[in-house]
Amino acid sequence: MLALALGALVFGFLLFAISVTREDVNGEDKADGIVVLTGGDLRMEAGAKLLSEGRAKRLLISGVNRKVTRREMQHLLGLDAKTFNCCVDLGYEALDTVGNADETRTWAKNNGFVRLIVVTSRYHMPRSLAELALAMPNVTLLPFPVTPRRFPETAWWLHASTTRVLVSEYLKYLPAVARLAAQRVIDWRDDRSVAATLPKRADG
Repeated sequence: MLALALGALVFGFLLFAISVTREDVNGEDKADGIVVLTGGDLRMEAGAKLLSEGRAKRLLISGVNRKVTRREMQHLLGLDAKTFNCCVDLGYEALDTVGNADETRTWAKNNGFVRLIVVTSRYHMPRSLAELALAMPNVTLLPFPVTPRRFPETAWWLHASTTRVLVSEYLKYLPAVARLAAQRVIDWRDDRSVAATLPKRADG
């Protein structure tokens, strides 16, 4: 039994690693807002580019270091003052991915957004989508994964540092996706329970 469980864990990791290292063509979908989860290079640049292309109305940078000012962030994003001041929000509260999800939920709710483009590193995307879906089950999430500069284009297993990152992220992803699956089962059961108690409609 232990060997079977270990085999399933290893097989799951291989599927995870293959999926997050595969280069996908990002679509041209538009959304209400764009959320960038800080913590890796090229994420903010990608978010700013999407905003400049008119892919959404507003941009949230979630998990900003409290020492970073709006002026410094504008410089980092490379946006003109008009675009930055009208359409960019900075979130300073999030300390981790769960915090990102909570911060994004508040921002989306305050703005009435129901469709978001999510920008984060490729290996971080599965866990981010799971946590965001837990926090905002009724919001459509459109992934826009970014490949970090130092991430190998091929043969990730030959790079010890990359393998460590992937293993760490996979182990963090498992409980997140388990919580999401459990929540969806609970919601499904609740829906069936409510439906079962509704009075039958009389004919005629």
